[in-house]
Amino acid sequence: MTRPGFLDQVLFAELAEKAAASPRGRQHHNFHQMDEPCHRMAVGLQPSTYIPPHRHLSADKAETLLVLKGRLGVLIFDEAGAVLDKRVLQAGGDCLGVDLPAGVYHGLVVLEADSLMFECKAGPYRPVGEGELAHWAPREGEAGAAQYQAWMRAQFD
Repeated sequence: MTRPGFLDQVLFAELAEKAAASPRGRQHHNFHQMDEPCHRMAVGLQPSTYIPPHRHLSADKAETLLVLKGRLGVLIFDEAGAVLDKRVLQAGGDCLGVDLPAGVYHGLVVLEADSLMFECKAGPYRPVGEGELAHWAPREGEAGAAQYQAWMRAQFD
């Protein structure tokens, strides 16, 4: 039998610290085993992290994101990269999460240091595959990624 996992301030502080120390500006804490059909994780996020527009094409890869601490901006794009919708997701705010159907291009920007979200989607884990990364946005680590991330952030100024 596995033990309960708690989403408490101790976990939040640990994830914020590890995300701040990570070159990618984020840190995951899985509540699931990799072979479980439902993947549940807390993710510590810092403003430096770049989460480029992407989608999940598999019909079973809808995902739900809930902000537990801090503020995130979510951008919803069409196939050509035009912004269809944008929202500030804020713990305790008017909108604290989003449920994303499979196939919808989306990207995130971290608007407050030490933010934390809860993510839930179907397992098993598989990396973003062919046709899932937006063709109009640079990949993580590519030239232009910092400028594109700045543009994404500016959508919430």
